[in-house]
Amino acid sequence: MQIKGATSDGFGVSVSSAISASSYGSAQDDNDAFGDVYMWGEIVCDNSAKATMDSSNVNPFSARADILLPKPLDSNVVLDINHVSCGVKHAALLTRQGEVFTWGEESGGRLGHGVGRHAVHPCLVESLSACSIDFVACGEFHTCAVSVAGELYTWGDGTHNAGLLGHGTDASHWIPKRVSGPLEGLQVAYVTCGTWHTALITSAGQFFTFGDGTFGVLGHGNRESVFYPREVETLMGLKTIAVACGVWHTAAVVEVIVTQSSGLSGKFFTWGDGDKYRLGHGDKEPRLKPTCVPSLIDYNFHKLACGHSLTIGLTTSGHIFTMGSTVYGQLGNPLSDGKLPCLVEDKLSTESVKDVACGSYHVAILTTRGEVYTWGKGANGRLGHGDLEDRKIPTLVENLKDRSVKSIACGSNFTAAICQHKWVSGAEQSQCSACRQAFGFTRKRHNCYNCGLVHCHSCSSRKALRAALSPNPGRPYRVCDSCFLKLSKALETSGSNERRNVSRLSGESKDRFDKAETKMTRSTLPGNLNLNKNLDTKPAKQGRRSDSLSSIPTHVDLYQAFPRPVTTSAIQSANHSRTSSPFSRKNSPPRSATPIPTMSGLTFSKTATDSLKKTNDLLGQELQKLRKQVDILTQRCELQEFEVEKSAKKAEDAIQLAADESAKSIAAKEVIKTLTAQLKDMAENLPHRAYAPDSIRPRYLNIATEPLANHHLDLRKENQRNEASNGQDIPPVIAAITDYNVEHSSKRDTPTSAKMQQFNAKEARPLQNGNNSFRSRLPTTATTQMEAEWIEQYEPGIYITLMALHDRTRELKRVRFSRRRFAEQQAETWWTENREKVYEKYNVRVSERTNSSGVPRSP
Repeated sequence: MQIKGATSDGFGVSVSSAISASSYGSAQDDNDAFGDVYMWGEIVCDNSAKATMDSSNVNPFSARADILLPKPLDSNVVLDINHVSCGVKHAALLTRQGEVFTWGEESGGRLGHGVGRHAVHPCLVESLSACSIDFVACGEFHTCAVSVAGELYTWGDGTHNAGLLGHGTDASHWIPKRVSGPLEGLQVAYVTCGTWHTALITSAGQFFTFGDGTFGVLGHGNRESVFYPREVETLMGLKTIAVACGVWHTAAVVEVIVTQSSGLSGKFFTWGDGDKYRLGHGDKEPRLKPTCVPSLIDYNFHKLACGHSLTIGLTTSGHIFTMGSTVYGQLGNPLSDGKLPCLVEDKLSTESVKDVACGSYHVAILTTRGEVYTWGKGANGRLGHGDLEDRKIPTLVENLKDRSVKSIACGSNFTAAICQHKWVSGAEQSQCSACRQAFGFTRKRHNCYNCGLVHCHSCSSRKALRAALSPNPGRPYRVCDSCFLKLSKALETSGSNERRNVSRLSGESKDRFDKAETKMTRSTLPGNLNLNKNLDTKPAKQGRRSDSLSSIPTHVDLYQAFPRPVTTSAIQSANHSRTSSPFSRKNSPPRSATPIPTMSGLTFSKTATDSLKKTNDLLGQELQKLRKQVDILTQRCELQEFEVEKSAKKAEDAIQLAADESAKSIAAKEVIKTLTAQLKDMAENLPHRAYAPDSIRPRYLNIATEPLANHHLDLRKENQRNEASNGQDIPPVIAAITDYNVEHSSKRDTPTSAKMQQFNAKEARPLQNGNNSFRSRLPTTATTQMEAEWIEQYEPGIYITLMALHDRTRELKRVRFSRRRFAEQQAETWWTENREKVYEKYNVRVSERTNSSGVPRSP
């Protein structure tokens, strides 16, 4: 398919231009420094030799010229620039006050002025004056703006049947129009424009696209055009942080959770036309949905840009990756074939990049040191090196080396940068630039708002209008004497030209009044004469004000005043002769008491009245604008107060929670201290060698007899088996214990070589058979002496059953071995070798050691 045009993308800059009013001439802060806009490449310029500073900004005679080196932007007013965006043949900038200015070649209404004329200098988009704008972006045929309230406005040429403006129709809009529909209730945070499509991001990270869907550039999984903003389903649930539009491809940075660190990382996604390997996937296949670039999965991105057949990504560490066509050396790496993303090094290997911009076939980057590097196609001087040569590696723009560049932007074949105004150095501020007198305690420093140099008070005591560095050209600002003479001479020249035009037209108007035939009723005469009387009888009160007002009317105002002369009704006679006009009858008795108004007086009254009305209208519009700004600021203040209250409440809750937790911690420490003291007292009361803290982990069974204890243990084993059969988990160690046990008698006449007995099903029968049978088989001494019984793990797979008697001694009842770890013969061998160690560890009484012994055997 034939390409319809070149790419264009908007990049923002944020620089202040307000001059500090300090009388000491201190250095300017970055937030208060004046921003100089520099542009180079193919720039629109004035082609009329008669254009002056006082002429209209809109000039039908315009042309484009190649500017090979960075040149300051020509503007008739001083603009407090906050953001700039470049298209193909037009550009837009945004002031800190939220006003949008556009200039360039008009086509389909993309300038937003409502007229079909080119603009050589930045002109205000008056339709957006009612709302405060936060961001602006330029495409080739349309322009977009985002208000502070998150509303999207679009305007331009919509006749391409592509839904370029997002209004659902193919109509062009010559003034901005708000995009509604799917965006109702959402707050737009960022917008970018391609040649035939538009993409936007909401404050919540939602991603929408609309326009021509050829090659799947919209990311909706098809090639259909979308006439309203539509969310990209593939990225639903993810947060998009950056996006850029090419001609037929799109790229975005999306936050994705990284598995290794469980943190968020910006990953690089591309989709659309894959020709020239511009998508970075190593092939030329188109992608209809956003697809992550595999070779860049290990990097964290936060900015990106798209050209005609080029895609650029900027990582958070300040490195540049490029992919796409190698034509004109636009990749910045001569060794790369462009099939896969390549790292741009060379002169950037030691630099950290903070901003990137891309035109059709050239790239501009801004380092953290404020230096600008460009490479790619050099036609039209778009690289800013003073020639038309292409550059295959990043090359420093020498003309901007000594300037503090704040931000950059690229159009199709031109580039823009905003630099901080270079004030005079500290050494040059030690003396006045005019009289060369040193500054001291009584001789203060003052900056001239026209040349920017430092002067003393005596050399800069005057104020003048239209100073070059003044924030408001309509107000007088302090200037030095030489600049005051220049500005005064310019004002006198323009004023004399205006007065000459006004006087010439006044003479012509008198002739036309003499020739005009008027038909006015008698009832209109008194009001007009009274008005003229008041104007003629108060010349002293008006003074210089009448002179200044006389120069206010424009040519159109005077021309409209000619056909409506004010005459008396005396001319309504049979003969309408010129001699009967009241303007020639100076001796008429009825008119002797009333001063006869002259033609100059009549002309003055009409024009002055019209001028005052226009002034009132302008003041009314300004007042409405200020009221809207006050409303916006009030809403912001209320939101901030709500956030402050919310944060304060959270802080109070956190403090209360911390106090509660602290109190609980203190109480817990007291309880621990008390329990520790009690434990120490209990340990002191135990008999000698009856306390072994390193090995005793008792599980007391409140049972008084050995059969009951055995029965309790067997019941617990049976319950565990039942739970296992019901699907419940049983600890593998308990389940693996076998029935190997060593049983020791408490009688002294039991032989030492007594065999170990195994629990059988008869011993594990429930208590329903009666407890007397168990008690009958229990020796009386054991029944009276036994207090408790517990089981301990001696080693992995070996479990010891101990009994505590009333005389605070212990007996070893049985030893059990795990079938997983011991066979029957291994168990017998282990017991023979470690029996004495077990006795020593658990402090078994002496009689048990000498008279009892058990040898494990198989059941």
